[in-house]
Amino acid sequence: MSRITLSAQSLEGLFHNKGSSSTSTQGVQFDWALLLTALSLLAVGVVMVTSASVALAGDLNQQVLNYFWRHLVYLFLGLVAAWAVTQVSMQWWYQQSWWLLAMALVLLVLVLIPGIGKTVNGSTRWLNLGVISVQVSEVAKLCLIFYTAGYLVRRAEQVRASWWGFIKPLLVLMLVALLLLLQPDFGALVVTMAGVVGIIFLSGVRLKYFLALLLACIGSISVLAVSQSYRLERITAYIDPWADQYDTGYQLTQALIAFGRGEWFGVGLGNSVQKMFYLPEAHTDFVFAIVGEELGLLGVLIIIGLYAFLLGRALYIAVSAQQAGQQFNSLVAYGIALLLGIQSLINLGVNTGLLPTKGLTLPLISYGGSSLIISCVCVAILLRIHRELPQVDGPKPAREGAYE
Repeated sequence: MSRITLSAQSLEGLFHNKGSSSTSTQGVQFDWALLLTALSLLAVGVVMVTSASVALAGDLNQQVLNYFWRHLVYLFLGLVAAWAVTQVSMQWWYQQSWWLLAMALVLLVLVLIPGIGKTVNGSTRWLNLGVISVQVSEVAKLCLIFYTAGYLVRRAEQVRASWWGFIKPLLVLMLVALLLLLQPDFGALVVTMAGVVGIIFLSGVRLKYFLALLLACIGSISVLAVSQSYRLERITAYIDPWADQYDTGYQLTQALIAFGRGEWFGVGLGNSVQKMFYLPEAHTDFVFAIVGEELGLLGVLIIIGLYAFLLGRALYIAVSAQQAGQQFNSLVAYGIALLLGIQSLINLGVNTGLLPTKGLTLPLISYGGSSLIISCVCVAILLRIHRELPQVDGPKPAREGAYE
């Protein structure tokens, strides 16, 4: 049996500041370092979305700050949702994990029903609720993390001892994968699969089970990547974007030009040329390229540093919960770290030409209501998990983190 055990002490030096990140007020811990890092990324997002969208708003005959105000509304909703989540105990999420899975499946089915789902650029990923459109995959991937973590805690021995116990949550993942492919939303599928497979591995399954799962996932993703012509074109364009820079390689070449223009310190905030209709999706999927152009390598490194610290804090919280015996909390924290980390890595990789082009937003920064709200909720859940960690001199936690 193979189990992965990380040391909280090994992460403490980098990601735990006793003076600021773990203060006690009436027995409640609060992770100020995580909160301030997330707020910094949100602030960067407001500034860069505004800068990147001004030209687009003007071209569409909209008020020049249209996307700025809409982004602020989404941010306000995200902060309200985040505050609400911090008031909910992790025990409640554990108890409702089955219902959360059911909600995710219902949303993924509803979006495929003609007249209910909203189609944009050939993909039906949104539920139109009038004033706002909800991207259901954003909600579904978080719900699936809760369900998988709950299952792994309730059926820990079955998962480690038998193939059937190990396969049951994978059947749910396969159903979710099928519904995502019908939209289609290949990017959300990759992120969701990475999160679920990751926490299954970290739960302590047998190595032979995990290797079989890993091979199956890699094989499935590889087949799916070349099964559609547009996906295959993105891969070939990624290999040599300059071979067809005005067609399949257009987005990537324009993003690379943006980074090249930025050099060390950028051309100055608001002075980007690439956002003037050269780079598509400049305020959503490719906002990081605008950061590189306007703020230069220095700005890029600061953004990467903030994400690295955010994910480091998430991993520290996960390890701390694991060592405190809060297994459900630990797996959820690992899952959120993987969701935010993989999506950020893919977006940064796509923008810099390290990965094939894929439509995924940059968490906490890109314009997009559903992504922004769910990202805020993810950070709030991490804050709640940190809050539920036992005090040094406080009562000992229940073992295994299973809530009865």
